[in-house]
Amino acid sequence: MNSDFLIQALGYLAAAVVFVPIAKKLGMGSVLGYLIAGIIIGPYVTGFIGQQGDDIMHFAEFGVVMMLFLVGLELEPELLWRMRSSILGMGGLQVLITAAVVALLSLPFHMHWKEGLALGLIIAMSSTAIVLQTLNEKGLMRASAGQSAFAVLLFQDIAVIPILAVLPLLAVHSVAATGADAEKHTWISGLPGWLRTISVIGAVVGVVLAGRYIINPLLRIVARTRLREIFTATALLLVVAITVFMEKVGLSPALGTFVAGVVLANSEYKHELESDIDPFKGLLLGLFFMAVGASVNFNMVASKPILIVSLVMSIILIKALILFMLGRVYKLGMDQNLLFATALSQVGEFAFVLLSFSSEGNILSKEVIEIMMAVVAISMALTPFLLLFNEKWLTPKLGCKIEEKVEEEVTVINEKNKVIIAGFGHFGSTIGRFLRANGVTPTLLEIDSDQVELLRKMGFNVYYGDATRADLLKSAGADEASILIVAIGNPEKVLEVVETAKKHFPHLQLLVRAKNRMDAYELMDAGMMHIYRETIDTSLRLGQDALKMLGFRAYRTKRAASIFLKHDEKSLKTLAATRDDLGQYITTARERMEEQEKIIQTDLEDMGLNRDEAWDSESLREEAANVER
Repeated sequence: MNSDFLIQALGYLAAAVVFVPIAKKLGMGSVLGYLIAGIIIGPYVTGFIGQQGDDIMHFAEFGVVMMLFLVGLELEPELLWRMRSSILGMGGLQVLITAAVVALLSLPFHMHWKEGLALGLIIAMSSTAIVLQTLNEKGLMRASAGQSAFAVLLFQDIAVIPILAVLPLLAVHSVAATGADAEKHTWISGLPGWLRTISVIGAVVGVVLAGRYIINPLLRIVARTRLREIFTATALLLVVAITVFMEKVGLSPALGTFVAGVVLANSEYKHELESDIDPFKGLLLGLFFMAVGASVNFNMVASKPILIVSLVMSIILIKALILFMLGRVYKLGMDQNLLFATALSQVGEFAFVLLSFSSEGNILSKEVIEIMMAVVAISMALTPFLLLFNEKWLTPKLGCKIEEKVEEEVTVINEKNKVIIAGFGHFGSTIGRFLRANGVTPTLLEIDSDQVELLRKMGFNVYYGDATRADLLKSAGADEASILIVAIGNPEKVLEVVETAKKHFPHLQLLVRAKNRMDAYELMDAGMMHIYRETIDTSLRLGQDALKMLGFRAYRTKRAASIFLKHDEKSLKTLAATRDDLGQYITTARERMEEQEKIIQTDLEDMGLNRDEAWDSESLREEAANVER
């Protein structure tokens, strides 16, 4: 094996391991960590990877290919139909308006309108990889801004198909390919523009038909072997084969795999394909982000700093303004609209593919393409900083100015109740309705302005605000309140609220939501005693119903669940102390589970709980009816 390859692999892995955790720890996300790692080891900083940026990018694009395949798998036709309004409306308008604005602005710079339109279509693309991963990490995908961003990105991903079909018709340069470019031949090279367009559409149709009539039967045959490694190999073969086919017809491989993923979204092998490909996708996508960082030509940036910086800032500003106006049209609240506009203001990874396609088709000049490659990479690298800027400055300054009809009510909280609920989503609203039904009126705080407006229409007196702010809690009556219920879904935000409340309102009793056992450990470290895991009660209720269906008496199942929960809460404290030592943690967990099972069995045997007729009159009536028959 080539030792140079191993040294290069060592460098990439080491850079990722060092910079990604640092970026995550600083709250900037893993994407920025990968970008910084790529810049550091790139040819223009340490020079560790030499001048091989183009080769790295070509290989790393396979991570985007796999990501788009997995995104396609998640897009079931029913989901696309439900989201048709936001996809076609917000997404379609964003692409069309951005392309038109850029085309018009390019005319004073003596660019042909076809070049301007091609450039506008390229700039209209945002980074699916960065935006989705960053919003997921911050727990914002279910917010209005997250859903709107997903719809726009989805339209952009789909729109790349017709864009690639249209680009050959926008060619204005007739320069013959030379050198390296002359070696890039496809099956449709040399064909007239109109015939290339037909070939592109035919290739996409071919992938759809293959997914429906060839791939599914093939997966069925492979699945019968019951060999996991063969199915994994088949999944990789599927992605690689589509990639090669797409490249041979001059299309983006990501498009073909995306279409194939959509076709297979209803396949019975969907989840198996996801689990097999996801590990490869994660590694290659990380490599892609590193390659983006390494591909930034700092020599060009240094020689034309004013031009590059001006273009980057102008593009971000133009896209952000267009997105913000669309958000207003679609009635996003101010804080959600700021997040929506900021998150999608960069130029995305598809721009590299479209620029490469434009270069091969002589659609844009070489100079424009080189400048745009640097601009795209820098805009992508700035995205985490823009989101941080929005979170720390824009939203606190402007985000509180939500719809005017509720602005005055939001600004001043006149209620002074004994209970405050921070986070009024599905989890918090259930608690609030239960308390209100029992004569207890809580003060309700929610940071999603769209959710605030909706809940107010439903009759809830919900106030907009970030519960991590001590001044807001004070305004909500924390000085006089007795209980603060933290029902926020984001574990990081939960910890922030806990720290704020402990510091400024130590008299408050805190009842805190945890998603799972690991979140509960973090809250226990923060000194919380009253922790409520989302999954435990629902899991036990389901288990009780399962036992009843198997013939167990109602009281027996109820008592068993109560004992299980009591022992599990007790075990939680013991396990929290050993979780950093995996070996000890596993041993302790096994001991606690065995002890738990013995306690439940002993209790049931001692109590004679098979004669709990008073708890189960319904099943007794059914048994009596069966006897009479």
